[in-house]
Order: sequence, then structure tokens, then C-alpha cells
Amino acid sequence: MVKVGVLKMGAIGTALLVEYLLDERADRGDIEVRVVTSGAKMQPEEAVVAEKLKEFDPDVVIVISPNAALPGPKAAREAFEGKPVIVISDAPAKKAKEEFEQKGFGYILINADSMIGARREFLDPTEMALFNSDVVKVLAATGAFRIVQEELDRVIEAVKKGETPELPKIVISAQKAVKAGNFQNPYAKAKAMAAYFIAEKVADIDVKGCFIERDPEKYIPLVASAHEMMRVAALLADQAREIEKSNDTVYRTPHSKEGEILKKFELMGKPE
Repeated sequence: MVKVGVLKMGAIGTALLVEYLLDERADRGDIEVRVVTSGAKMQPEEAVVAEKLKEFDPDVVIVISPNAALPGPKAAREAFEGKPVIVISDAPAKKAKEEFEQKGFGYILINADSMIGARREFLDPTEMALFNSDVVKVLAATGAFRIVQEELDRVIEAVKKGETPELPKIVISAQKAVKAGNFQNPYAKAKAMAAYFIAEKVADIDVKGCFIERDPEKYIPLVASAHEMMRVAALLADQAREIEKSNDTVYRTPHSKEGEILKKFELMGKPE
């Protein structure tokens, strides 16, 4: 039994479902999972939640947050130094890649898991939920979530065998995502790539709207446009999957009860 600890600080789309990517049917017998979270806040003082996760004594630790280069996420992961720690974050965390590697932390950085348009005039709980639902659809349908699944499972499998795991060092680009998506139709692949590329650009616009522009007449349309882009990206991702469904070539990678990743294409086929 491998004990997997997940520490969440703040919100990115991947954080909403990361523990469920490991046990989608709630029947795996090879892992035990515990999740602690600081909620929306991610200041250094919020990293105290790591102490609660330490009580679980995890074999593998996943620390997931926006911009993992910030002091709060840094304090959280350093609380588990010496254990296999995997940082999952977004594109701004790329500036901390060298630090991750020096400290022996693994990382999975997801370019399309873009910043939300966090301006009070625009963002309310409903808009926040809709944006994140679009992000999740893009990351799931393009193949980005499959990379997260496979890399975490690979580390868990090594720990099960008593081996020292090789931790991931991955920045998920559009090309890497769609390769993991294993699209069989070229138009589906193209639509998935387009979805991922658009979602990546959302961050640039939201950063400008949230941190650079000071005039509401400028920043409100900026963040609204970024959310419209994420919505379009989700629609393209959905279209890509629909093409694969029409050809009966949707690639599926369910877990067995023992944690092995099974594979199949045809809907009526048995995963092996």
C-alpha cells in the first residue's frame, strides 16, 4: 500500500481533480490517499497545513498550486524535503525549475492551466466555477490530464516495488498533451492542439488585465475576453473528442484494482 499525500494551495484547474485521476472508480487497493488544503489562500503562513499532512506520513507527496515559485508553495514543499515530492503548477512556475531540480523535487507544469481573470468587477463565484469547468475540459480532452495520471502512477509503481522513483520533470506543451491524447483522427488532433494553444494564451491576457492595466475601462474587457477564449478552447476540445467518438477511437486508460493502467479504443472493447 502506497500512501499518497496531496497538499493544495490556491486553485488551478488540475487541483480540482488530481486525486481522482489516480482512482477514478474508487476501487484501487494499492494506494491510500489523503488531501489537505489551505483553500484559496496561499501565503507562507498557510503552509502550516503541511503539518496536518505529515500526520499521515505519506510515501509520495503532491504539492499543487498556482505559481509554485511563490513563497507559500515553496514553504509547503520544503516541509517534505527528503520525501518524493512532485510539484504540479502552471506556466509561471517555470522560473523555479532550477530550484526544483536542485532540491530534488519533481515537477509537472501545465502551460494551459491558465490564470483566472481575478478582477472584482468581473469575477464572481459563478464566473469562477464556469472558467474552471472550461479549463478542466481542455486539460482532460486534450490529453494533459493523462500525462499527470501516467507520471504519478509511474512514481507510485516504483515506490510499490521498493525502488527510488525517478520524479517527473515535465512542462506540458500542446504537442505533449495531444501525444498523450492519442488522437486517431488528424482533425481531432488539430482541434485539440488549437484548444491547448488558446488556453495557453489566456494567461497572458489575464496577467495584463489583473496586474498591468490600472484603468477599469481597459482591464475589465481584457479579463472578460480571456474567459471567452477559454470557453472557445473548451468547445474545440469537446469537438475533438466528438470526432474520436464518431470514429469509435476514443482512447481510454482506466486503472485496474491493482493500479495498473489498462488501455482500449473501441467503446465495446475490454481494457487490457
